[in-house]
Amino acid sequence: MLEHPPTRQRDGIQWRIDEILGRVDDAKTKQAYYYQQSISEIDGAWVMTEDGRKLMFATYSYLGLLRHPYIDQAAKEAIDRYGTGTHGVRLLGGTLDLHLELEQTIARFHGRDDAIVFSSGYVTNLATISTIVGKGDWVISDKWNHASIVDGCSLARGNFVRFRHNDMKDLERRLQQAPEDAGKLVVADAVFSMDGDIFPLPDAIDLCNKYNARLMIDEAHSLGVLGATGHGIEEYFDMPGAIDIKMGTLSKTIPGVGGYIAANTEMITFLKHAARAFIFSAALPPAVVAACKAGFEVIEKEGVERNRILTRNVKHFIGGLQDRGFDTGVSVTPIVPIMTYSDDKALMMTKYCQENGVFVLPVLPPAVPPGKSRLRANVTAAHTIEDIDFALDVFEAAGKFAGVI
Repeated sequence: MLEHPPTRQRDGIQWRIDEILGRVDDAKTKQAYYYQQSISEIDGAWVMTEDGRKLMFATYSYLGLLRHPYIDQAAKEAIDRYGTGTHGVRLLGGTLDLHLELEQTIARFHGRDDAIVFSSGYVTNLATISTIVGKGDWVISDKWNHASIVDGCSLARGNFVRFRHNDMKDLERRLQQAPEDAGKLVVADAVFSMDGDIFPLPDAIDLCNKYNARLMIDEAHSLGVLGATGHGIEEYFDMPGAIDIKMGTLSKTIPGVGGYIAANTEMITFLKHAARAFIFSAALPPAVVAACKAGFEVIEKEGVERNRILTRNVKHFIGGLQDRGFDTGVSVTPIVPIMTYSDDKALMMTKYCQENGVFVLPVLPPAVPPGKSRLRANVTAAHTIEDIDFALDVFEAAGKFAGVI
């Protein structure tokens, strides 16, 4: 018979556990807990859940590459050739020729000397920032950066400061505070994951050059999205090669898992021999590596047309929401916040949408500041105009039901 652990006095650990459990229970009581739904089928922009068929608006597959036949076939062939795993960590017996081919593909795609692939996007930011920034260095982060960037900055042994979101005057103030001879790393998202706005790269480059700072940009939500061919924020601003350290994920536009850094040979060699999360993590499985490599190849071949469709869909979706009276914040990208400001209204809208065929989820504190609750709806190139019009009608009815519009 299993023994249960003893009941303990309510301390800080238990307080944090109880706080999260309380929020989960509250959503379940309101019959509005839709996280971790099981999806059994994927058919373009539509998915099958245990509650029925729904139009997916909670995906990161911005170019609609999930289930692309070329990518799926590459993954199958990799299993036939290599099996399902590797011999361990990359530094020892875990590096396949396929890993090196993926890194070379990423480097070419971004116009860089070399690249390094990590086991997840979160780990990529955590490992890279904490490895680069040492004692006496400064890491300067946009206030709205992703949690993985924040955690990497916190783990680093240097001085961690933030600047106001997309505020270049405040970034300059922070750069002026750093000692002239200190190592300085400025870090920002290219597209911000909760609000869908874009980092002002040209101004940031000017400041980094002025104050001798390196710039690291997280392209998680801009790969495949920004630029006429989906090559990211440098293409969007016509500034090829301007960023010192380019980070990206392999689990959003690229339909796999993992993360990467593209940079000069010196930086990549350093990370491959100093980043603990690379040295001590098992290599990505062959099927994933092959799928990711094929994903970049598809963008090179089909990116212009898919990006054109995505841009059309974003304009149609945001315009339709605004015409119906919704506040979509500052988004100009596929990440579209539908602001409710109230937790309860966000849950009510979610419940209505899920019950009427639209798969969308709420974003509540602490993921966003108190009073900034929202639904986060992601539009993709897989959506048709008819799909989007259907979703707009559901969102409008949900907004009226919850008292948002």
